[in-house]
Amino acid sequence: MQLSIVIPAFNEEQFITHCLNSVSESLAANQRIGFTSEVIVVDNNSTDKTAELAEKLGAQVVFEPINQIGRARNTGAKVATGDWLLFVDADSLLSPGMVENILQMIDSGKHVGCGSVMRMPNCPWWGNAILRTWTGLSVLMRWASGALVVCRSDAFHEVGGFNQELYAADEINLSHLLKRWGRKRGLKFTILTKHPLETSARKLQLYTASEIAKQFLYVLLSPRGALKNKKKLPIWYDGRR
Repeated sequence: MQLSIVIPAFNEEQFITHCLNSVSESLAANQRIGFTSEVIVVDNNSTDKTAELAEKLGAQVVFEPINQIGRARNTGAKVATGDWLLFVDADSLLSPGMVENILQMIDSGKHVGCGSVMRMPNCPWWGNAILRTWTGLSVLMRWASGALVVCRSDAFHEVGGFNQELYAADEINLSHLLKRWGRKRGLKFTILTKHPLETSARKLQLYTASEIAKQFLYVLLSPRGALKNKKKLPIWYDGRR
């Protein structure tokens, strides 16, 4: 079995080294006969040293000129050769325990894919409240967060990958598609909870509570209009780092 790890990255020189080191350490801790892996970083039109740093650490780097998260993930998936795809954000860290759980999920033969609950160090109190709410929804509805999505490669391509009409929440759309694909074949989509993915709380540090509240209120009131218009999603696309 081969696992392809796809990391979309736009101006991530601050985090990409930590992310790739966590990937290497997690893979090294889970080596076994018949298991191979590849690491693909998608340079999503960065203007910093993201691509250079990724190449130095041995990742395969591919370029996607259009700045869109789902498109970058799809670009990585197109060149991936693995039986399974693992999409992880560049400001997140894998752990040996999480990768072990993912491989156990794959070995069970009962799943089409999975997401994971998250933890955010240095998160403000109101950010923790948001995270707890999301965690409950994620586990209940079996919605993957964009920070980590794992799935069978054949299922991903058959459902069309990430919806490129959406500039956010495309991971929720993919979760629905994978669950539907899996149901027809007796396979589940699950959310792993034993080893939460560590991800950066930078959005909660770079934006005020009122800015985040306004963004999510707009998405809730006009989801179709907001999610399909990059200009309406500054928290994802204004480039603040």
